[in-house]
Amino acid sequence: MAQTPTKVGPVTRRVRPQPCRWCGRDVADSGMGRRRQYCRQSCRQRAYEQRASINGVKGVAVPADAVVLSADEAADLSDRVYQVRCAAEDVAIALEEGAGPPELRELCAALMRAAQAADGWRRPA
Repeated sequence: MAQTPTKVGPVTRRVRPQPCRWCGRDVADSGMGRRRQYCRQSCRQRAYEQRASINGVKGVAVPADAVVLSADEAADLSDRVYQVRCAAEDVAIALEEGAGPPELRELCAALMRAAQAADGWRRPA
């Protein structure tokens, strides 16, 4: 996806939306002031509650920028990364074996689908 720079006052910003730090949805840029970190107030509140509960536990040091995943989410992410790796290996093997353009196009399309699925791992299905 191409990023188009826009001029906002003396600062140039990229138009590409950033993901919400809680749920992963795209956060619209208002163009004024700091960029928003959360897509809505409820996500901001959940993130605050999580930080408060983690920081309230003695002996646990979790960095502020840490991402906390459930076991199911971590397994799902691991599966998606594995699918991307396998698809990339398929492309590399096909190239070594001299595959033709139609087969390479098909393998590249599969690789792109796997990468897009892995890229959206925090977004609701």
